[in-house]
Amino acid sequence: MFNFPKVKLRSAPLLATLAISCALAGCVTTQQPTAQSVRFGPDPSYVAMYGPRPNEAFPLPATDISEVDPRYLRQEVAYSGRERPGTIVVDTGNRFLYLIMENGRALRYGIGVGAEGMLWSGRARVGRKASWPRWTPTADMIRRDPKRNRPWAGGMPGGLGNPLGPRALYLYQGDTDTMYRLHGTTEPWSIGEAVSSGCIRLFNQDIIDLFNRVPVGTPVVVLNHAPGFDLMAEAPRPTAG
Repeated sequence: MFNFPKVKLRSAPLLATLAISCALAGCVTTQQPTAQSVRFGPDPSYVAMYGPRPNEAFPLPATDISEVDPRYLRQEVAYSGRERPGTIVVDTGNRFLYLIMENGRALRYGIGVGAEGMLWSGRARVGRKASWPRWTPTADMIRRDPKRNRPWAGGMPGGLGNPLGPRALYLYQGDTDTMYRLHGTTEPWSIGEAVSSGCIRLFNQDIIDLFNRVPVGTPVVVLNHAPGFDLMAEAPRPTAG
């Protein structure tokens, strides 16, 4: 059972109350970011949503969203695609991840994706979840950037400097690890960009939120297509890469 809180902003006092409750619960707002919020600074509810997490194993600082395109902030949206509630849909072309809900709704998160030539698509499931995961670069990553990655060939323990961030969801096909991850990031500026080594990165507060909502076994669909693709239109199902 998924618990999707719904909130609606009606007044300035309520907005202040919402900011406090979001900070405590990590909730999602159904209010869309507006041009006004960009012009005069981020909406307080979003500032709270991406605020610090002092109670984490490694106290997590706030994410600065002052320069973030508002469409990449976590929000509830309409969904008319074919996937069932409880499914994660990764829309690489448009840089969104959707968690499908009941009643034609979805939670949408902004993502960063793999650089050209390093994208994977297909159907999988969440085979494992990890808090403050250990990161080990692949042989290809070491070969591409030995100065940065070779020192960690034996693995980097979890922490604020770990490129997987505070949480990771590991995607499997059957019993086989695809080596594809949904995880946090030490580079929040990369959300909305194609810069990673193939995995999908989210803001740290967003991967914590998603991690808390989905169990092991959650189905995942990764779509690899050009920007502008209409996710709501009927489209061929992706094949494993």
